[in-house]
Amino acid sequence: MLIRCATTFDLMSMQHCNLLCLPENYQMKYYFYHGLSWPQLSYVALDEDNKICGYVLAKMEEEDNEIPHGHITSLAVKRSHRRLGLAKKLMDQASRAMVENFKAQYVSLHVRKSNRAALSLYTHILKFNVDDIEPKYYADGEDAYAMKKDLAPLLQQVEQDRSELRSIAKKYLKGIKCQSAESSTKTKKPVSNGDDNIEMELEKLNLADVDPNIYDEIRTVE
Repeated sequence: MLIRCATTFDLMSMQHCNLLCLPENYQMKYYFYHGLSWPQLSYVALDEDNKICGYVLAKMEEEDNEIPHGHITSLAVKRSHRRLGLAKKLMDQASRAMVENFKAQYVSLHVRKSNRAALSLYTHILKFNVDDIEPKYYADGEDAYAMKKDLAPLLQQVEQDRSELRSIAKKYLKGIKCQSAESSTKTKKPVSNGDDNIEMELEKLNLADVDPNIYDEIRTVE
């Protein structure tokens, strides 16, 4: 299974997955609103045939004078691909993107009071807490649990990752400066400084989960 950031080309398939899995459905313009406003935040899961089998549609809330926080508009995984951990992976990616790009301090969502399976997922696996009950939130009049998850620990981890990467970047750039002008234009491989092995330090980090902008800064030197 592959999890990747959603693109505008995925929106039709995401809508189809939504129609198969959930009673809350949206017009295509609402998907475009998310995709164009917050292209970093929505993710899709792909099966072995490169078809979308799950998605998370996410955004940042836009109220003035509010602390930055994200919101999960919709999460769905096709029945054929459930119990594989895809929902958690999608939610983890979206939450991290909220933190990396917007410094979100928490993420919120709504779930039907009658949806015990979803409530169990959000509470026990994804570690959300019920914050409030919103009466008649859904179009059919059903109440919703308003749920939140604190992202402060993730924000702290992201800042720590960035600090470590900046430190490695400084060593990398220092190594580059030790190379001749000719070799530095032809290769981007760092030179070890004494006992420092920058490549080994990079391998120690889980770069797939680190801010890609900083990663590119380290790996590529103009």
